[in-house]
Amino acid sequence: MTAFVGRRLAQALLQIWGAITIVFVALRVLPGDPAELILGSQATSEQLAGLRAQLGLDDPLPVQYLHHLQGLLRLDFGQSWRQGMSALDACLERLGPTLVLSAWAMVFTVVLGFLAGSYAARHANSVADRLISVSSLVGQALPPFWIGIMLSLIFARGLQILPSTADGTMAGLLLPAFTLALPFVGWLGRLVRTGVLEEMNQDYVRTARAKGMSDGVVFYIHVLRNTLVPVVTMLGLLMGNFIANGVIVEVVFAWPGIGRLLVDSITFRDYAVVEAVLTVITVCYITLNLLVDVLYGYLDPRIQLENA
Repeated sequence: MTAFVGRRLAQALLQIWGAITIVFVALRVLPGDPAELILGSQATSEQLAGLRAQLGLDDPLPVQYLHHLQGLLRLDFGQSWRQGMSALDACLERLGPTLVLSAWAMVFTVVLGFLAGSYAARHANSVADRLISVSSLVGQALPPFWIGIMLSLIFARGLQILPSTADGTMAGLLLPAFTLALPFVGWLGRLVRTGVLEEMNQDYVRTARAKGMSDGVVFYIHVLRNTLVPVVTMLGLLMGNFIANGVIVEVVFAWPGIGRLLVDSITFRDYAVVEAVLTVITVCYITLNLLVDVLYGYLDPRIQLENA
């Protein structure tokens, strides 16, 4: 088990380094001059040159990269010229609202996904089963920004029962959380449906029914509990997807999270904040993947043998 965890940890560190490198290069090749954005179009060439030297933008790219890695080892991404504070502090300040949004999206996904998947499995090949399957595929196919706009038009502009943007209340959280959860509800529902149908064909189910247990007891006490094992291990991946995919949803609903901060920082070429946000998102996603891999290896030792 120790060797398995060590290999996964080494892979995770390599992935984080690769993501940091890609982000660094991508930001440097994008058009736009941060010095001009900071000083404005009326700045003189001497002022621009001085600010570029201060920011280290006139150094060769390999030198900038080495300085960047040295800063990362100290968790120092530099200062945000827009926020007037440490880039990492600006990112962590916005991380809380993103985690709240992701947590509620997880609640919606688990509740609706389990209800839809278990109902579809208990009524397999029925009209309701087909309707749930089609709805789940449609939900996964629709882009999140379109879902968010439509929900806002219906519930905020049309029915006027929910706010269209984040207002700090529970009502303002419902639309963005449901928009973020909807594509994954169908995915989880199909996963639960498949798992339940597989368990229903196991010998222990026929034995339990032969002993006189009711269908409800067999389903809820035995079948559904055994279905939870592979599903629970996937919840970590879901949380990582919520954090990473929340960028568009946060922009649509003006949610004050790291996704909206990322878009604003890209627009104004605030390199330090962009790198801090993308690094935090990457680390969160890869760490959750690592935890899921370790949990898989703990629950199913065969995975460790296959990767030996």
